[in-house]
Amino acid sequence: MSGAKRGGGLLVAGTTSDAGKSVVTAGICRWLVRQGVKVAPFKAQNMSLNSFVTLEGAEIGRAQAMQAQAARVEPTALMNPVLLKPGSDRSSQVVLLGKPVGEMSARGYHGGRQEPLLGIVTDCLEQLRGTYDAVICEGAGSPAEINLRRTDIVNMGIARAARFPVVVVGDIDRGGVFASFFGTTALLSPEDQSLIAGYMVNKFRGDVSLLEPGMEMLRGLTGRSTYGVLPFRHGLGIDEEDGLRVSLRGAVRESVVAPPVGEDVLRVAVCAVPLMSNFTDVDALAAEPGVVVRFVDRAEELADADLVVVPGTRGTVRALEWLRERGLADALLRRAAEGRPVLGVCGGFQLLGERISDEVESRAGEVDGLGLLPVRVRFEREKTLARPSGTALGEEVRGYEIHHGVAEVLGGQAFLDGCRVGSVWGTHWHGSLESDGFRRAFLREVAAAAGRAFVPAPDTSFGALREEQLDLLGDLIEEHADTDALLRLIEDGAPAGLPFLPPGAP
Repeated sequence: MSGAKRGGGLLVAGTTSDAGKSVVTAGICRWLVRQGVKVAPFKAQNMSLNSFVTLEGAEIGRAQAMQAQAARVEPTALMNPVLLKPGSDRSSQVVLLGKPVGEMSARGYHGGRQEPLLGIVTDCLEQLRGTYDAVICEGAGSPAEINLRRTDIVNMGIARAARFPVVVVGDIDRGGVFASFFGTTALLSPEDQSLIAGYMVNKFRGDVSLLEPGMEMLRGLTGRSTYGVLPFRHGLGIDEEDGLRVSLRGAVRESVVAPPVGEDVLRVAVCAVPLMSNFTDVDALAAEPGVVVRFVDRAEELADADLVVVPGTRGTVRALEWLRERGLADALLRRAAEGRPVLGVCGGFQLLGERISDEVESRAGEVDGLGLLPVRVRFEREKTLARPSGTALGEEVRGYEIHHGVAEVLGGQAFLDGCRVGSVWGTHWHGSLESDGFRRAFLREVAAAAGRAFVPAPDTSFGALREEQLDLLGDLIEEHADTDALLRLIEDGAPAGLPFLPPGAP
């Protein structure tokens, strides 16, 4: 296909959220680039608190950044033009082309503000189509959300605009996959149904031959093929959009890994604060042999932890209140007094400081922090988006910053633009622990402070582990999908004459 005309593409939709759209999109990207195809990922609209900063200083969803890595291209704002970052159950910050443009309620967004964005997202897609041989788009939720179809810009709205064929992914591990495939198709308008090329079964356990009669009946009912049955694999995934899972922890903990190098394991507790963002920061810790990472929400769960991480959050003041309500704040204060390690990242760093002045995020005004670090934080309307690099603990470090809070550091030892006091560290830098040398040096410090005979493995490469995971996703597509048929879809579009399934959209 590398010699074919540019601009082919495909939309990967799903019967539900978390059906596997992100991993299938990443897998198709990795498989295509192996074939010499210049490919880019695209998600018109993403809702996630896990985000990433591109080289041009734009904020996009981390899933799209990892899909870009799967495609072996540099991520850009074009790949995720609209990012919604929830701030409550009813409102989100809207990030447009990588920059925040304001807060909006769900009713306001879907009540008319979303429609004008279709032109912006289609323009971004067209720019990618003009540069790449193929663009693999990821949908959101389900394309059959009939209450939202009029303003849809991420599922059938973008497929219709680009005339892209659609493959619907279903998670058979949840059950009901055939009904979901049929129902998803039958709830779409005739125009939308004409682009639904077929289906892909995800997370199948067992003998595929037992599934074949169902797929044949589905073809008879819908006139559409199943383009692959992907087997269930532990630990496969890319950086999660939301939730409490640690993507690489699954890959490491559920596969054969080397035992700890030293005599002890190291236990890491991550405070599961409200509106937790970029919790993937701890993936690099979980990738280390002998490091056990878990999320906690009770004070007693900190008792046996060698390191406590307070992660990023879209609600620093709210997270601070939550820590106090649950007794976790007092537990952190006791840890610090005893010289036991604590790491705060971004919002977690801010709440470890002395004082927070916030008229932007929570509008709470002046709020006392935990006072563990000599830092005062003032929230600004302009968001800091950066890709810093530097040194710490004698090692090179790279990271990225996404925050409204500006920290004034009044003392302590310098640490990645933040500071350190004893065994309490704080920084605005996300992703710093992905720097292998720095992570090992940091873990040695933690182990010493915790009194553990833990020794970091000398050869763990987080980047190599991530590449291996993306290769596994590519293998999944190559070995278990009808790749010839997928190529035809990408190059030629949906098959002509696909039948209409009643009743269609109401």
